[in-house]
Amino acid sequence: MRPPSRQILSVEDAFGQQSWHCELVEGRDVLRAVFSGHHTRIEMTVQAYPPMNALAVIGEVPMPLDDEHRPYLLELLVRANKSLNLGGFEFDLDRDRLVFRITNLFDKDRYDADIVSSMVHCTVAELDRLAPYAITVIRTPEDLLDDLDLQRLLQREDFIPPVPGDEDDLP
Repeated sequence: MRPPSRQILSVEDAFGQQSWHCELVEGRDVLRAVFSGHHTRIEMTVQAYPPMNALAVIGEVPMPLDDEHRPYLLELLVRANKSLNLGGFEFDLDRDRLVFRITNLFDKDRYDADIVSSMVHCTVAELDRLAPYAITVIRTPEDLLDDLDLQRLLQREDFIPPVPGDEDDLP
């Protein structure tokens, strides 16, 4: 079994600096972790690609989906992706999982801890932000799906989790 790369060990160090628990997958340049968001629990896989100095952070949320709701949820993800600058939403049709993936290329073999932390924060925040919209689509009765305005749904602000520290800024 080959030892972990410097790249994945630097990611493990970045997690340690944040006091995040993670587990190194033996024989692979992969870490696994679980995060609790405001709305949902996010299962995370972080994979280093040493030859390219690339890092992928993939967050997943189990989301059972029937055939009638599938096209509406997929459209929701396409619409949500239009407003993103970093990363993107996917839906794993084989495993019924909502996915957010973000990748970065680094210029050295020890990844910058601040960038790694930002990638993790982005993944958790985006999945936690989109989860209630996706659940709304899934819970919409079949006979009302054609009436669902996905663009307007994505504009609802009552689903957006509070930003830590914002409540301290109130007078």
